[in-house]
Amino acid sequence: MWRKKLNKTFGIFALSSSAVFTTSFCQANEFINAPSYESFKLKTMQRYNLSAAQVDQAMLGAKNRPNILQIMQRPGESKPWYSYREMFLTEGTIQRGVNFRNKYADELNRAEQQFGVPQAIILGILGVETGFGSNRGNIMTRDALATLAFNYPRRADYFADELAALIAWAYKEGYPITSITGSYAGAIGYPQFMPSNIGKYGVDYDNNGHIDLRNSPVDAIGSIANYLAQQGWQRNQPIGFLARYTGTTPDEVIAKDLNQPTPYAVLQQKGITPLNPIVKIDEFDPVNVIQLQDYNAPIYYITYPNFQVITTYNKSRMYATAVWLLGTEITER
Repeated sequence: MWRKKLNKTFGIFALSSSAVFTTSFCQANEFINAPSYESFKLKTMQRYNLSAAQVDQAMLGAKNRPNILQIMQRPGESKPWYSYREMFLTEGTIQRGVNFRNKYADELNRAEQQFGVPQAIILGILGVETGFGSNRGNIMTRDALATLAFNYPRRADYFADELAALIAWAYKEGYPITSITGSYAGAIGYPQFMPSNIGKYGVDYDNNGHIDLRNSPVDAIGSIANYLAQQGWQRNQPIGFLARYTGTTPDEVIAKDLNQPTPYAVLQQKGITPLNPIVKIDEFDPVNVIQLQDYNAPIYYITYPNFQVITTYNKSRMYATAVWLLGTEITER
């Protein structure tokens, strides 16, 4: 195992001078002189019971990736809905989803029954995140997280915590840290879990003794369902409905915070009703209204708490809508 080899190597390092040890890492780790590197190392050691040498060894050869900072300035969620939708609700992605559903029908059914999360939503997340595994990312996760931890002040603490979790996870599982790749923001595998979430929500759903979200679509299915269930998914409850708005001041009805829903009767009085007249909503149902920009005019959805649960995966309302619509389209084929 990689960890055993490292521990043996650290025994050799312990006999050498600290000056030689430090010089060696100064030449290879591009972040070692960052102002916050030492505090990051200490925090990682304390949280995960690692030695200073183990943290430095995991960071050996780490490279700064300036292009990641450029990508962070132009995320996909900055697009209008009609452009964002076309990134994911494509015929190619839908067909891959149908093939995936047919191949893993038993596992999807099992997850839906066990966790109460519809397979449409599991499929939607897998489709939006990685195109059902076709694009899991090829950026070294350590370098992506380190670049953001030490060069992206707005969320530096968050990415530093994820970098620490990645290092601990690599030691625990015996993975060479340089073998772990993913997205520009450090997300890993079919479901694009951040490192800290693998331990919290990952499930060994294929029962082979390992949680492998990088290579096991079955583990990904169970892990996504487990994550959403733990975030509060309500079994057999709706996600939302297309709506009609007849008022003149949409800011009065559009939800500012999805965690603070409004009784439907209040929104109905302000001009919000389901687009489909067959849909009946109880006046006391706690719901939100979201607005998305279509080609010619805004469109509205009445959403239930399950929609908000999807946004815990990615806070974008467009993301949650794309997951919902893509998964629905796949399961209806």
